[in-house]
Amino acid sequence: MEGPQASPPSVGEGGPGSRREMELVGGCYEQILFGFAVRPEENWTPIPDFTHHAHTASLSAVAVNNRYVVTGSRDETIQIYDMKKKIEHGALLHHNGTITCLEFYGNAHLLSGAEDGLICIWDTKKWECLKSIKAHKGHVTSLSIHPSGKLALSVGTDKTLRTWNLVEGRSAFIKNLKQNAHIVKWSPSGEKYVVVVTNKVDVYKLETASVSGAITTEKRISSVRFITDSVLAIAGDDEVIRLYDCDSQKCLCEFKAHENRIKDIYSFEKQGLQVIVTASSDGYIKLWSLELDKIQDRPSLLCEVNTKARLTCLAVWLDRTSETKENPDNATTSSYDAVHVSLNLLGQIFKIKRMQFCVPNRSLACQ
Repeated sequence: MEGPQASPPSVGEGGPGSRREMELVGGCYEQILFGFAVRPEENWTPIPDFTHHAHTASLSAVAVNNRYVVTGSRDETIQIYDMKKKIEHGALLHHNGTITCLEFYGNAHLLSGAEDGLICIWDTKKWECLKSIKAHKGHVTSLSIHPSGKLALSVGTDKTLRTWNLVEGRSAFIKNLKQNAHIVKWSPSGEKYVVVVTNKVDVYKLETASVSGAITTEKRISSVRFITDSVLAIAGDDEVIRLYDCDSQKCLCEFKAHENRIKDIYSFEKQGLQVIVTASSDGYIKLWSLELDKIQDRPSLLCEVNTKARLTCLAVWLDRTSETKENPDNATTSSYDAVHVSLNLLGQIFKIKRMQFCVPNRSLACQ
């Protein structure tokens, strides 16, 4: 069965009229979704907003856009929450397997990946499945949408990195990997991307579709996040956050953020302040202030909250009417050019049929 089910009662405590500039949302093994309202003008103090028994199994993924928070779980469902009205909006039941990754593109589309090997493209206006793609022979472990919305990358347990033409809803090309990758992520400009295999990060340039450098850590990597187009935050199965320069692959800064392994990282910019958010198995969600011009210095702790749960995933819902912004959704002209160049080059490298790539229509579309 597909599409949203009937809307259950409200999950929030503050009501639809409560003023929130941002909300920390975290999922955990205990099947709970936490929400904490944060107001920078009030010393970044996190205020408990809701605690919702979201699923019948542990949460595995969370994503946000202007209006909605969506969560994925080992119970094979995707739950939708309307953050404006502060109510549950329904559930998506298309997948047969743990939901492994969720990512919005703007306010119109959501991509989901799961252990059934499928990637689904959802219309977030009607919450209909526009396209269901058999993406990998094994599990889909991670996906990432290019800032242009024209293509996406995915990795899975079949040792492949796959590029998807989202305009036509089909595969563009396949790159075989030596090992299974579990994370893939585009940079904010879309001019580079990273692929994570165990404890190694390969940095690719879109223009050449080749590895420009590699970063290796001692422990398995659990999460990565681009702070800027050249600065990458990496968390592994330890208590430390490390910031790397993607161009030189040098470690710019490292600091102990938690008492247990870090499960997820998020970041955003608020009034010129770069904020990193971390979630750990120790139950804490922490916000850190990073000064990019003094990046060698340890970030300052803005606030922390103890959920007393084993956290698994993290996101920050942002009120877009404020000045807060995430990594930009829109790609630059140079990024569009790089997409054309890369697709043509990769078509030659992997000996696949060259595809026509339509740029004028900036939104996702599936035929």
